[in-house]
Amino acid sequence: MSTADLILAAIAVGCIPAASALATASWPRRSPVAAILLWQALGLSWGLAAVGALVGFAVTGSGAAIGTGALGRLVSLARAANPAALAVAIGPARVACLAAGLLLLGVLCWILVAATASVLRARQRQRELLRLLARGDPKVPGALVVDHPAAAAYCLPGLRPEIVISAGALDLLDAHELAAVLAHERAHLRERHDLVLLPFLALLRAFSWAGVATGAYRAVALLLEMHADDRVLRQLPARELATALLRVGAAGGGGVPAGALAMAGPQLECEVAARVIRLLRPPPVLGGAATCLVLFLSTVLVAGPAILLMLPLR
Repeated sequence: MSTADLILAAIAVGCIPAASALATASWPRRSPVAAILLWQALGLSWGLAAVGALVGFAVTGSGAAIGTGALGRLVSLARAANPAALAVAIGPARVACLAAGLLLLGVLCWILVAATASVLRARQRQRELLRLLARGDPKVPGALVVDHPAAAAYCLPGLRPEIVISAGALDLLDAHELAAVLAHERAHLRERHDLVLLPFLALLRAFSWAGVATGAYRAVALLLEMHADDRVLRQLPARELATALLRVGAAGGGGVPAGALAMAGPQLECEVAARVIRLLRPPPVLGGAATCLVLFLSTVLVAGPAILLMLPLR
């Protein structure tokens, strides 16, 4: 293996404990945006490094024309030989690594496409139901109300975004709390948090047996809720959002359809409590130097594997 391949392998392996450590760290609550960016960088870095290490090992020293890097060498091999000749040229072990790398790349692309299609279908079904069952209400302008006794509030992102509130939530919350709920859901829609969460949802569905995938999904989902909370605090007092969150959370959060983002949906009690405590006793904002360090690490995590994939192989 080349030095670049070894570094890529080390990055791929190191991303797993790094993700576990990030999922249990406390500092992300001080700056959800920076932490979300770091989560995205970790996920992308792991994918690039894992695929790159496998492909790089397969094509290093194969005798094909030198490309600009592992990717260039792979293209050169594909052009220069048919599959049988390629297997003979690089050997069975390298063929296995090449197949594993390409399979992993295909799986990662497929799970993202499949998760996107599943979410879009679920949202379409929900919109069809809303056309039949939902109604407007002057108490919640711009939102749809469904006659359901459980307290629930969620949004359906997309080209035709919708905010949905149950009749139970209307009965449970006062006017100020409803305003806080609407502002929270509008923050989700305006900043397209669903797109941020989608890759982690895809990983969770494909690797549900892996604790790190579950931890990553829950951590990013919680950070997105905290980020939406922060957007509400620009307009409304923290106590109104906190009481609304407690009331809806205590009532069970209602049923949240697939593809929706909910203010207090399928969250654990400890996560709801963490949000309420953060609202009422805000932690100090992450300092400028620390934020710059997080941004630098995120950049290195993505740029490093990409550069290594294009380095000339030794």
